[in-house]
Amino acid sequence: MTPSAPLDGLLVLDMAQFLAGPAAALQLGDLGARVIKIERPGAGDLSRSLYLTDTDIDGHSTLFHAINRNKESLALDLKNDTHLKAIRQLITRADVVIQNFRPGVIERLGLDYDVAKQLNPGVIYGSVSGFGPSGPWSKLPGQDLLAQARSGVMWLNGTAGSGPMPIGLSVADMLASHVLAKGILALLVRRGRTGLGGLIETSLLEVLVDFQFELLTTHLNDGGRAPRRAAAHGANAYLAAPYGVYATRNGHLALAMTPLDKIEALLDLPGLASADGFADRDSLLDRIAGRVAERTTEDWLALLEPAGIWAAPVLDWPALLAAESFQALGMLQNIRTASGTVKTTAAPFRIDGARPTFGRGAPGIGEQSRDICEEFGLDLG
Repeated sequence: MTPSAPLDGLLVLDMAQFLAGPAAALQLGDLGARVIKIERPGAGDLSRSLYLTDTDIDGHSTLFHAINRNKESLALDLKNDTHLKAIRQLITRADVVIQNFRPGVIERLGLDYDVAKQLNPGVIYGSVSGFGPSGPWSKLPGQDLLAQARSGVMWLNGTAGSGPMPIGLSVADMLASHVLAKGILALLVRRGRTGLGGLIETSLLEVLVDFQFELLTTHLNDGGRAPRRAAAHGANAYLAAPYGVYATRNGHLALAMTPLDKIEALLDLPGLASADGFADRDSLLDRIAGRVAERTTEDWLALLEPAGIWAAPVLDWPALLAAESFQALGMLQNIRTASGTVKTTAAPFRIDGARPTFGRGAPGIGEQSRDICEEFGLDLG
């Protein structure tokens, strides 16, 4: 990252684990901030051993490498008074502090925002939890699948007969990281104008509710009717036919919002234009699916795209990675590890026309402890 990076010179203390908090810190690092990750001596961040597959890189999971690239690691024991004193010293120098302990834990440690702002009135403090700071759920584990389960989002995926269907990504964690990073950036702007620090809080449940704002608003204003998923081929619990995903002769085709009269002739399906895309959705999806299955994905795109129909092939990862348009984005990078390199994604934005990339990978546990202690005058005993 060049010295003109937006957050160059800012110090971020990442006291979080797993996904949401560390991913927010990663985004700030991509914008040029220096990120010091606070980890437990010996074991480190729990995500070091949270394996998504049997792929091991330098003794740690690919998940850890992906979320913690370009950070420094300082190993501190939060049950050790001397180490807690060192963290408080760092807070006096930090621009941003991020934590995602369960509600109540950070207060017991004496590292909550009320303490932090006394140490450093200008500090920006980011906090993310599972279900917010109050209410019966507040002390429950803030885990992505459990948050999805309580949020209602599982009833928007799959088909009418599939039962609740989770989203196959840690979507709550990822959304929370973006919301947290956005709030931190907003408070940094305010501090630049007023000198005030601030606290930004969010939770996995809150971001999932916000994620559903479009459909949930419909539910709140249509008499509280439950979402009705299609029996097959549908891609949205609320949208009318032909919105869905269809098997072709050699793959799959996605059709977005399209008036039925625009595709009646193209698909050679008489009567389509006079049908009700909402009331007759299941039967219409089946009729369209039967026709789409007769030809290849490429055949349909050659017919539909010139006619202005919103359609796309459904790509798997190898097809995406091979696509010229994806390669033109330059969204992959190689980062260094102790024994080689890891290929991972890069920041999903460009600044002044350039995408920020870094060669430095995730740190070893406490890898920079000695240097950080010398730089900031910390005594760990």
